[in-house]
Amino acid sequence: MTFDFAKMPDGLIPAVVQDDQTGQVLMLGYVNQEALAKTQQEGRVTFFSRSKNRLWTKGETSGNFLMVVSLHPDCDGDAVLIRARPDGPTCHRGTVSCFDQPDQTAIPAAPVGFLAELERLVQRRRDFPDEDPKSYTASLFRKGMPKIAQKVGEEAVETVIDAVGGNFEGLKGEAADLLYHLLVLLAAANLTLDDVVAVLRERHSTISAGVRRD
Repeated sequence: MTFDFAKMPDGLIPAVVQDDQTGQVLMLGYVNQEALAKTQQEGRVTFFSRSKNRLWTKGETSGNFLMVVSLHPDCDGDAVLIRARPDGPTCHRGTVSCFDQPDQTAIPAAPVGFLAELERLVQRRRDFPDEDPKSYTASLFRKGMPKIAQKVGEEAVETVIDAVGGNFEGLKGEAADLLYHLLVLLAAANLTLDDVVAVLRERHSTISAGVRRD
């Protein structure tokens, strides 16, 4: 992995941080060679703060660290894309991204990105069930796997009924219910969307390679 820090007069190159799960751009910072080395060694995003004139690990005060997944230099080696998983809101205003609007209205996530956001919330309800006593999701986890699996079955049947009956407007709602309850089921089984996507990728690779599955 080669970076050309000497190209910049101050030895700093821009670092764009992207949420590894949702694809949302979280923030822009600057890194020098020392900051990038610390980022790689510790697995938490560290910048060089121009205002503080020192290395600055995102989250060192708030606890909202950015955990590194991968680093990608651009074609000229004078910028870096950091894919990370945030421990909490990235912006000091408490928003997911520093690129959210000033009134803290979030930029809508792409469909797949929103599913990743929803999955995180479901997992939080599993891990911290008393955080919101009125949470429907937390109540499902308290009832256990049989009840969660039953709900997935019910929503799947209702989805099929609307599809076969041509009720495509109702189908949207039933499909949404099915996706949500499936996320809960996966979380209850300690599985994630990444686990499911890994299987799909493997199958896709097998089919693309012309290998029959039967």
